[in-house]
Amino acid sequence: MREIWQDVEKYHQAGLSTTLATVVTVQGSSLRPAGSKMAISSQGNISGSVTGGCVEGAVFEEAQIVRESGLPRLVSYGVSNESAWEVGLSCGGSIEVFIESMDTPAWQEIIPAIQECLNHKKSACLATIIAGINIGKKKILLEDNRVFGELGLPALDQAISSYAPNQTKPIDATTLTITTPQGEARIFLEYLLPPPRLIIIGAVHIAIPLVKMANTMGLVTIVIDARSAFATEDRFPHADQLIVEWPAHALEKLGLDAASSVVCLSHDEKLDNPALQVALNSPAAYIGVLGSRKTHAKRCEALLEMGILESQINRIHAPIGLDLGALTPQEIALSIMAEIVAEQHAVSLVKG
Repeated sequence: MREIWQDVEKYHQAGLSTTLATVVTVQGSSLRPAGSKMAISSQGNISGSVTGGCVEGAVFEEAQIVRESGLPRLVSYGVSNESAWEVGLSCGGSIEVFIESMDTPAWQEIIPAIQECLNHKKSACLATIIAGINIGKKKILLEDNRVFGELGLPALDQAISSYAPNQTKPIDATTLTITTPQGEARIFLEYLLPPPRLIIIGAVHIAIPLVKMANTMGLVTIVIDARSAFATEDRFPHADQLIVEWPAHALEKLGLDAASSVVCLSHDEKLDNPALQVALNSPAAYIGVLGSRKTHAKRCEALLEMGILESQINRIHAPIGLDLGALTPQEIALSIMAEIVAEQHAVSLVKG
């Protein structure tokens, strides 16, 4: 949702109607996961994608039908669908795409909540009925237990009540099929989550291209260094936040969560090791440290003396980054981002 919302707001401000296509199920291989979206304005503007190019043309045509009729459609594309082959879905998978107008009462009820989540980095679960009774009805559950919208039947509202976002719930999109005396409803559940954070310890040369790459990937970038000569706006104009403070103290204030990645680049144990102590006692998704294997072995000894358990130390990615043969700061930054992405998707890679 986040990647297309700015454009959706522009369409609205220009007085254009918007049709939204959302991938609701994926079977087999697919270029984009469930929850991926493409917005189409009444002038033909396109934002986002549902497959990266395979069926976008066909979805665009379906969107025109939905815009004219005002009625949502659930469309399937797959290897058994000849029309899908004609538009290029040759990757061997199949998908379902829900296409709907955003100019409906159901959408108008939840738009303020979506804007709040995206603008203030809050979490929410969005439920949409994609087939059966009450198709097109929507409800959004915020992390603070507020709700917007309704699915039209108490049984349907009750069925999704336990899916409000919190630290123990999975964040993958899913579908539910609920049977009521009035009929059956398929509900698509997706999570709106704050953008992941990349927290860089050490305002060094490598951090400069790393910030730029992370911004391109949609991460919030935070650079921390106690040395004010290094942590300057001139060197890091693209960072979302620049903190001149001892890293360990800054990390404690930031509050690391499962959407945080911590990268220690200072190569100074006075900065890195206390920061690692904080990071290793948090649910941070990724923790990486710059340095050779020999340097890391000494670091591990120091961390053990600081009371860090060996099982915690094993979470550290060191030497940091995938082995791409990287030499320049830009190449090293690329190797770090590649490893963070691999960790995010639980891809097992062997380092050189």
